[in-house]
Amino acid sequence: MKRTRSASIFSVLTLLIGLIVPLRADEGMWLFNMPPKELIQKKHGFALTPEWISHIQLSSVRFGGASGSFVSPDGLVLTNHHVGQGAIQNLSTKEHDLMKTGFYARTQGEELKCPGMELWVLQDIEDVTAAVTGARRPGMSASEAAEARGKSIAAIEKEGAEKTGLKCQVVTLYSGGMYHLYRYKSYIDVRLVFAPEYLMAFFGGDPDNFTYPRYDLDVSIFRIYENGQPLKTPNYLKWAARGVKEGDLVFCSGNPGSTGRLLTSAQLEFLRDVSYPFAMANFKRRQALMHEYSKMGPEEARVALRNLFGIENSLKAITGYQSGLLDMKLMEKKAREEQALREAVRRNADLEKEYGKAWDELAAAQKTYAFFFKEYTFFERANGFYTTYFNTARTIVRLAMEKSKPNDQRLREFRDSNLPSLERGLFSPSPISDEFETLKLADSLAQLKEELGTTQEVRWLLGDRDPAEVAKELVSGTRLKDLDLRKKLTEGGLDAVYRSVDPMIKLALLVDPKSRGLRVRFEKEVEAVETTYGALIAKAIFLLKGTSIPPDATSTLRLSFGVVKGYVENEKKVPYQTTLAGLYERSKKAGNKPPYELPPGFVEKKGVLNLATPINYVATCDSIGGNSGSPVVNRKAEFTGVLFDGNIQSLPTRFVYEEEISRSVMVHASAIIEALIKVYGAKPLVDEIMGKL
Repeated sequence: MKRTRSASIFSVLTLLIGLIVPLRADEGMWLFNMPPKELIQKKHGFALTPEWISHIQLSSVRFGGASGSFVSPDGLVLTNHHVGQGAIQNLSTKEHDLMKTGFYARTQGEELKCPGMELWVLQDIEDVTAAVTGARRPGMSASEAAEARGKSIAAIEKEGAEKTGLKCQVVTLYSGGMYHLYRYKSYIDVRLVFAPEYLMAFFGGDPDNFTYPRYDLDVSIFRIYENGQPLKTPNYLKWAARGVKEGDLVFCSGNPGSTGRLLTSAQLEFLRDVSYPFAMANFKRRQALMHEYSKMGPEEARVALRNLFGIENSLKAITGYQSGLLDMKLMEKKAREEQALREAVRRNADLEKEYGKAWDELAAAQKTYAFFFKEYTFFERANGFYTTYFNTARTIVRLAMEKSKPNDQRLREFRDSNLPSLERGLFSPSPISDEFETLKLADSLAQLKEELGTTQEVRWLLGDRDPAEVAKELVSGTRLKDLDLRKKLTEGGLDAVYRSVDPMIKLALLVDPKSRGLRVRFEKEVEAVETTYGALIAKAIFLLKGTSIPPDATSTLRLSFGVVKGYVENEKKVPYQTTLAGLYERSKKAGNKPPYELPPGFVEKKGVLNLATPINYVATCDSIGGNSGSPVVNRKAEFTGVLFDGNIQSLPTRFVYEEEISRSVMVHASAIIEALIKVYGAKPLVDEIMGKL
């Protein structure tokens, strides 16, 4: 008897079911509209209710590429200091360095507006998979299908924004196997309320970054205003009445950036052999540049601090990711799982016809990408033009070009749904040091010449000239620091852009054809292939597990869970929490010298602090970059801490989760209150957080 196609597929399920390694109990960055209720109930005996989930979702805040949460009914938002660092540094001056001194607004009138900051709160999620995937017609190539999906997504986002007035974003999940529409309410009147000194927020500096034990007060507090008044927020996280103890179940709500757990072996090998080696070398070069500039004086060190932190943080993270890909056991495990799945597909004619070539197509796309990766990085990703001025110029140039096109034919960042946020950023004032910008641009132009000196655009720009000389001319000649000029160019459209004599605008125009060509090639030959064939592999996985395996992280709101738990490293037990006593001991051991120097307030107030107060703790919650600032709550949805780091062992979990020793690191809620009251004299702020007003 001839079996039907569905019966044929069903017949191989028993073979396939063992090919995907069972999900570990605490693994996963889960969708809020598809939480693992049964898993949590079975493992931890806790029932996630719709009310609990909704409350956590509406209490969570997106800080650009990071996270935060409401902690009072009057719009207080708590995140990490390193998440708020850009705003804190923009509010600083040579005379008043808030990174050095910290900041506390004793009244609402003293709270400082943060120009350009925009915070989002996720309102709801809608599955739009059918509408997006339905745009593909039989016989379409991968690039044609990608174009059709792009137009469908643009239409969905535009319609959603027009109907609701909310910020709408279609999110690709399971490599294109699923699409969800996220609707956000955005807030643009954000004010700084509190920030500790950088010494306390980043105690231990780069040597302790991605390590544990830690002793950091990595927090900052902002307030959202609406119509000139503090935002009324019925959904906020109440402070936990007691701290956490080992074994407690906790939940993390945040916006993890990206993971690669569903990538193929070929995609992982591209990262290992091409992308990560380049990134690490690039970050090391820029790290050295920042250190040299910082040695010139305290003001130079202040100006470079934000860039240096980002560079060193990224360098350490990518080095950790690469360590996982260089681990033969990890790569062999991924290869075995992939080969077993491919073998099962190969044994069934229907599955082979539908899914069989997916892995080979993805592998071919990685080889194609390797040929133009460097050019794409230097031109379209602007690695060769490392200055704020070029980024501004490119935005102005492309905004003028794209706004004249139909919405669904624009570059995605210039679609109607994204324009309000883009223009707010473009017209927001922020301090710019021309000396620093010249230094950065000179080095990146030199690197561009070293790597791609024979490229026509590089010869046009540099010729035989010294990159430092060209950089000086470009920076000294531009007037893009002037916000009125930016607005004039933007309002004038293409005519104003083409007539501009500003050297940065002319540079952006010079390299734009090359950059766009590389972007088109990437989107057609790499991105479209990854989406089309990645979606096929996702469908194969759906046959096995449905959605019991969460999608890779996408910089959108996710829920993870775990238990408060220490671990064993080098046969030594690492405790689940550290205390203020340990902070002082660590500083004393280092002679109170950087990066273990305590700020004056902590030195002076040692005698009044309860040194047994926990300052940091760890849990098995699954997290990655982007989770910085994520609130961590208990079963009662009470705030127990804020995630700010992971230990070094957590970095390879970007690709394969490992619960035994991988940990997320949190600032303990008790330390925040203890410091606010006894070091910073911020009792009114504590009263608001604790609901005592």
